Amino acid sequence: MLQRFESFVSGITVCYKYIQRIKAMEMTELGLKGTHVMCLFFLYRHEDGLTATELCRMCTEDKAAISRTLSTLREKGCIQSEGNAYRAKWTLTEQGRAVTDRVCKLVDQWVGSGGEGLTEDDREVFYKVLEHISANLRKSYEGLE
Repeated sequence: MLQRFESFVSGITVCYKYIQRIKAMEMTELGLKGTHVMCLFFLYRHEDGLTATELCRMCTEDKAAISRTLSTLREKGCIQSEGNAYRAKWTLTEQGRAVTDRVCKLVDQWVGSGGEGLTEDDREVFYKVLEHISANLRKSYEGLE
């Protein structure tokens, strides 16, 4: 069991660190930080917009981090809202959509290179298992609160 723990945590940590480094390198070219990627990504996938609360949940970030991210993305002309209230829906601007189109192309490259050498069956099993483990860990965590 300890060996599994070590392998799992080490593998996830290494993947996470490389994802963070890649996001930081690629986003610098676009004038953004790696932390902005997930907000842009989720807003891109939800054309009707998302509230800060929804973004907190989807990005697994706290209110302060999302608030800072939304402020920066608004200053850069990437997003807009129908007000400043925490319940306001945020959407991408045309500029934000163009930036996110580039981000999505980069994400495709990252996912492709990360899964190089895997079959479609391998990918399907991997994501199913990862989702299952994540859900179990979330339940365990929530049980501790």
